[in-house]
Amino acid sequence: MIDLRLSNLPLNGLRAFEAAARHLSFRDAADELAVTPAAISHQIKGLEERLGMQLFERRTRAIALTQAGLLLLPETSQGFQTLQKGLARLSVQRDDQALTITASPSMAARWLLPRLDRLEQRHPDLEIRISATNDVVDLERGDADAGLRFGSGRYPGLHIDCLADVDLFPVCAPGLSSADKPLSKPTDLAHHLLLHDDSWAMDRDMIPGWDMWLRTMGVEGVDASRGVRFDNAVLTQQAATLGRGVALATTDLAMTDLESGTLIRPFEGHDAMEVDLGIYFVCSHRALERPAVAAFRSWVLSEFGKSG
Repeated sequence: MIDLRLSNLPLNGLRAFEAAARHLSFRDAADELAVTPAAISHQIKGLEERLGMQLFERRTRAIALTQAGLLLLPETSQGFQTLQKGLARLSVQRDDQALTITASPSMAARWLLPRLDRLEQRHPDLEIRISATNDVVDLERGDADAGLRFGSGRYPGLHIDCLADVDLFPVCAPGLSSADKPLSKPTDLAHHLLLHDDSWAMDRDMIPGWDMWLRTMGVEGVDASRGVRFDNAVLTQQAATLGRGVALATTDLAMTDLESGTLIRPFEGHDAMEVDLGIYFVCSHRALERPAVAAFRSWVLSEFGKSG
């Protein structure tokens, strides 16, 4: 007696049969399944041997379904269609866990990357893709799912969370100060190289830098135009850690280096300049309806000590 339970039938044989029966062609079935016609014929023959009955009539230039083949085809096709729908749902679920986050290179390198392990611990199913760029990204169009940005906070039509206000203060390597060139008061900057971060120019309404910091602090006798210029905050801060000069930094981006001692604030206590910029979480209102985006937003807010 032949056992016709599904567990005893070859899946590849069933796939080959279903494709060949739809096309009434071994060659077309082979093209669809990316195998050879001989492989299709072999798989169907194996299935017929398991079933103990013939599914196709092999003719000189064509094939035709037997009565057994006609009985088997509808449910087999429906079964593969149902399986495909299930796989499609799994794909949608997986895609919903994949998030593209746009962030400035400095934000991505100095804030997001060091914290990804904590994000993974809290949301192990999220698949984060980081796009590190200062370019304007169209979140409404879906070029990214969410953004972490420095800026003025004027992002019309988008959901916005202010994560932190921005203040700037000088930082340098611990060994930069010496007896010959101390760094005990701001006027000592006249004897040190200034490191300029020109990436602030992305917000044209206000470009904070050494000129603004010196004026705000009432420091005279320091030429704010001299020094080395970078178009990337990460490079600017890296140059400072290497002892190349003094840079302006923000709390969130410099925190790791300050805690490790690779950077210090030489004038700490009276060195912070507030600017009319902030760090923001940004996304479209439609994107926020996705559980994965909402989960990432909640994590970001918690990292900044916010709730929402």
